[in-house]
Amino acid sequence: MRVTEDDLHALMLRSLDGDAQAYTALLTGCQYWLKRFFDRRMTGAQADDLVQETMISLHSKRSSYDPTRPFLPWLAVIARYRWIDALRKTARANETELHDDTGIDSDEDVVSAQLGVMRLLDALKPTQASVIRMVKLEGLTIREAAEKSGQTEALVKVNIHRGIKRMAALVESE
Repeated sequence: MRVTEDDLHALMLRSLDGDAQAYTALLTGCQYWLKRFFDRRMTGAQADDLVQETMISLHSKRSSYDPTRPFLPWLAVIARYRWIDALRKTARANETELHDDTGIDSDEDVVSAQLGVMRLLDALKPTQASVIRMVKLEGLTIREAAEKSGQTEALVKVNIHRGIKRMAALVESE
C-alpha cells in the first residue's frame, strides 16, 4: 500500500468534517506510513509501540492540524517527538541506580575501609584533604566549604578534583 501526501491530506480534511469512513482510511494510511517510519529507527516491538503511541497522539492532536498546510510533515513531527520520548525512556532505563549497599559485609570491613580512606586523605595536601572531608564526607556544599575553609568556590572545586585524582593514583599504585 502506498499512501501519498495528497491522499492523506484529503482524508484528514474529510475526517475533520466528520466523515467516519475517511477517518478510518486516514488512520490505516497513517499506520502504514508510521510503521515504515519507525521500522527504520527502532526494533520490532518498540516500533509497533511507537506506531500505536503516535496514532493516539494523532487522534488527540487532530484538532491542531492546519488544513492549509501539508499533512505528512505534521504527522512526521508528531512521530519524531514520540521517537525522541522513546529514546529518552530507553536511556533512563539503562541508567544504573545507585544503592546504599556498599558491598561491605561486616563492621570490620567498614572500619578497614574508613581507615583506608583516612590514610589516602592524609597523603594529600591539607587544603585538598580538608575540602574533600567537608564536601564528600560531611556533606557540605561547595559554598559552605569555601566559607569554612577560606578558599574561593573555584579553588574548592579544583582542590577536590585534584585531591580525588591523587587518591585514585595512590590506589592504583598499591
